[in-house]
Amino acid sequence: MEQDWVWGFVGGLMIGCAGALYLLVNGRIMGASGILGGLVDGSGRSTWAERLAFLAGLILVPPLMVPLYDRVDTRLTDNIWLLVAAGLLVGFGTRLANGCTSGHGVCGISRLSLRGIMATVAYILAGGVVVLAFRHWLGVI
Repeated sequence: MEQDWVWGFVGGLMIGCAGALYLLVNGRIMGASGILGGLVDGSGRSTWAERLAFLAGLILVPPLMVPLYDRVDTRLTDNIWLLVAAGLLVGFGTRLANGCTSGHGVCGISRLSLRGIMATVAYILAGGVVVLAFRHWLGVI
């Protein structure tokens, strides 16, 4: 039996604990899109250093983990246009839903936020439909 699920479990625990700690220490939700959005639109000027540190951690920590693993199989496609389209759709969906998976899925559900729960249900259903369409109907994944 494969043990890959353990890494997902550990990662989920780490993200959940980070979200709880961020809320406890800062009094704000750890939504990556909101943190980035506050830097981009200037609404987070008063907390720019904290926001920049958070985003730097998201970008810099994964490469630091590479020496700990022989090989990481992300099962990522080689189709660069599919990756670009996916990134643009994620960005659009994040703006449309007023938040991202970390904001709604992790922090919203844990606070029993109806908006967070509904957004999470919507993006999981939409993701399932997109995978079904792209994998089984279009054959590009």
